[in-house]
Amino acid sequence: MEIRLLRYFLAVAHEGNITRAAEALHISQPSLSKQMMELEGQLGKKLFIRGKRRIFLTDDGRLLRRRAEEIVEMVDRTVRDLSAREEVSGSVSFGGNPTERILEACSEMRREYPGVDFQFYSGDAIDVTERLDHGSIDFAVFLEPVDVMKYEYLSLNESSRWGLLVKQDGEIARRGFVSRDDIASVPLVFHRREGLQSLILRWSGKKIEDLDIAATYNVVNGEPGKFVRKGLGCFITTEDLVSGMTGDDLVFCPFEPELRISYALVWKRYKEMSRTAEKFLESVRRNLKD
Repeated sequence: MEIRLLRYFLAVAHEGNITRAAEALHISQPSLSKQMMELEGQLGKKLFIRGKRRIFLTDDGRLLRRRAEEIVEMVDRTVRDLSAREEVSGSVSFGGNPTERILEACSEMRREYPGVDFQFYSGDAIDVTERLDHGSIDFAVFLEPVDVMKYEYLSLNESSRWGLLVKQDGEIARRGFVSRDDIASVPLVFHRREGLQSLILRWSGKKIEDLDIAATYNVVNGEPGKFVRKGLGCFITTEDLVSGMTGDDLVFCPFEPELRISYALVWKRYKEMSRTAEKFLESVRRNLKD
């Protein structure tokens, strides 16, 4: 399978139309159609559902799009890294939620090396881990403890309290904290990740069937307060993720006794880093030392 074919496939997937994709690629429409049929033949899979005006991806096509994006990005990153091997330029990429210390290190590095830019990828833990393992991102921000068999890491010395985002006029808000019994007395909006659910369950001493889970999520796009304002439930989260989002109608109430999580900057063990990524790591270490 050629990289060129993957680029052509991604153009068709993006445009949803062979003619528009051919125009964007500056090739003829019959040639592009033929090459997409050849790609389906190579893989032995149907990648497209061809409608009158638009082309849709099959399940296999969506899987290939995801993998093709990673492969093409890795190829492009490798070319950039090789061409700038002795320079500090290009991109440093991250998965997960960047902490304040990470952003400080990014800003510091930009001041020293204006040719560097930063790419942040938001996804659930599975997506971020896959991208880190495949090499399509340089670093990820994970919760501690870290799997030291697979990854190198730096503890960021940043932690945050677990709690509930609740309406200001409720009983929990008036009290100012969340007890172990409270967790089973209100509807909850809960992260779908089993590890985080287990953490909360161990803290509360409850079983999953004891809780009133109104909704689950893997990644929240936008403000989590909308779930609470609309009355769906109280949002289980950490204080850092809702900083600045509370106001006259919402308040963050921490768990009592306190439950904290700590963050680490993680990268794949034995991975060959670009010079730019190495410089970023130096910046983070310097920031931690300071």
